[in-house]
Amino acid sequence: MNKLYRTLVYDDEVSLSVLDTTELVSNAIKIHNLDCASSQVLGGLLTACAFMAGCLKSADGAVSITIKSDDGVSCASVSGDKAGHIRGYAEGFKNGIRGGNMTVIKDDGYSRPFLGTCELKSGDISENFMQYFQKSEQIDTAAVIDVKIENGTCVAAGGIIMQLLPGTREENAELAEKTMRGFVPFANRLLHLGADGIMQKYFPSAMKNSAAYIINPEYKCNCSRKKIEGVVLSLGKAEAEGIVKEQGAVKVHCHYCNTDYAFTEEDVLKLFGN
Repeated sequence: MNKLYRTLVYDDEVSLSVLDTTELVSNAIKIHNLDCASSQVLGGLLTACAFMAGCLKSADGAVSITIKSDDGVSCASVSGDKAGHIRGYAEGFKNGIRGGNMTVIKDDGYSRPFLGTCELKSGDISENFMQYFQKSEQIDTAAVIDVKIENGTCVAAGGIIMQLLPGTREENAELAEKTMRGFVPFANRLLHLGADGIMQKYFPSAMKNSAAYIINPEYKCNCSRKKIEGVVLSLGKAEAEGIVKEQGAVKVHCHYCNTDYAFTEEDVLKLFGN
């Protein structure tokens, strides 16, 4: 089962998150029929998104992460909400990440969504993720996000993230840095211990005192035929009927769950009350 542990460690001066997103990433690979390189890119982004969604404070909060290559050939987008519903897609990453930009949009119930961007300077999601937090949110962050693919199957995916809280003492910052170095690579450790085992072995006090907040993220798209009907209605009757006449139906594709919706002439007439 997917899990996200969130707690404080080292005199409550460092925020810790431990994620197991193996099942979530496996579902994404099956839905999108991804190659190995694309699986690692999307799996890393889904894991990062699960972490950020778990940090949202508002029940209506949402976050999205998009990466695009400079030439527009490669694009991936993931989104999630406070309930832990995570979804995404990736296109054109057979050779992994080759430059570009990352954009993060967070809506946590404030007057306007927060938007942050950074250049993709590495093929490693972890490094780009840390760079984003340092430059866009000014939060000292150490992250190890790892996806292990064997024979086209995700056998382990997850991450460990530590963030220094304001006023963190130097000795605790150094302890956090030392701990994080010991988790590279992360997927093998996760494969043998799982998120529960990692918490119990390396952070037993949080488990013993029930101080860890647990979330169970899952791959879940929020689209439905009812929602897509709204898209068709937004076209207007004349345009919708024109598309049906030319193409036989109004067709809408959801990238997140790889689902096609088709609205025939009869469907369009019903939607517009005829």
